[in-house]
Amino acid sequence: MSSLGPGISGPRGQAPDTMSCLDSVSLMSGTLESLDDGSSVGSDSEINGLALRKTDKYGFLGGSQYSGSLESSIPVDVARQRELKWLEMFSNWDKWLSRRFQKVKLRCRKGIPSSLRAKAWQYLSNSKELLEQNPGKFEELERAPGDPKWLDVIEKDLHRQFPFHEMFAARGGHGQQDLYRILKAYTIYRPDEGYCQAQAPVAAVLLMHMPAEQAFWCLVQICDKYLPGYYSAGLEAIQLDGEIFFALLRRASPLAHRHLRRQRIDPVLYMTEWFMCIFARTLPWASVLRVWDMFFCEGTFVVFTV
Repeated sequence: MSSLGPGISGPRGQAPDTMSCLDSVSLMSGTLESLDDGSSVGSDSEINGLALRKTDKYGFLGGSQYSGSLESSIPVDVARQRELKWLEMFSNWDKWLSRRFQKVKLRCRKGIPSSLRAKAWQYLSNSKELLEQNPGKFEELERAPGDPKWLDVIEKDLHRQFPFHEMFAARGGHGQQDLYRILKAYTIYRPDEGYCQAQAPVAAVLLMHMPAEQAFWCLVQICDKYLPGYYSAGLEAIQLDGEIFFALLRRASPLAHRHLRRQRIDPVLYMTEWFMCIFARTLPWASVLRVWDMFFCEGTFVVFTV
């Protein structure tokens, strides 16, 4: 099996096809309208400095991403039917990717069942195979001392990641400890890249759905295969994609493009967080999860289209 599914974007520097991006906007926007059907996994209920209160179904205690009780849920029979379809795909994954990838893509756009999201992300990104090829590697990286200059920055960033989520609300809680482990391990795994602050929210989203070791290898795939060069010093890749994004904007909305150009507002000023954090700090949480479902299947194409 190839390292990524057939829908993943090509090497860095190849622009996504402009018209195919634009033609997919209406289809993609429709998939974001129906809300997700489940909650986050593996929460940490040690809450420091916050009155104990009920979380939403994603584990948020408050803040801008708190969903409240207004969201509708998918009927139980429909959710169960989707779960069975995904379980069947998992049992013959290579065959589905090679022969029926369009069906896999369609099911990702409908939304991966919350109970199977962690497993699906690992299969789609091929991080599951990477983990199996590197037994004990994560523990080895954990034991390594690490570069103090990166460790200090990571330590200072921990409390900034989703402070209203029950998993990360506690200073020094399990969520923050696991986040530190993952980010530190990555700086040792990729010493040429080190640490970029935009990696922290990405790793935090992964930790909401899977254990630290699985989240680490998923992060490796995002940094190496999906968004290569995004988290390197200089941000050359994000600047290049900013120019591609501006060209797409010119085709999709000439009026907005002219206005931004007239005001000398460079794309990197407003789209950097969208792209580098894969909208995790921007959209309502139900939409974030739906975008990530499609992102793991189709790659950076989804980021441009959203």
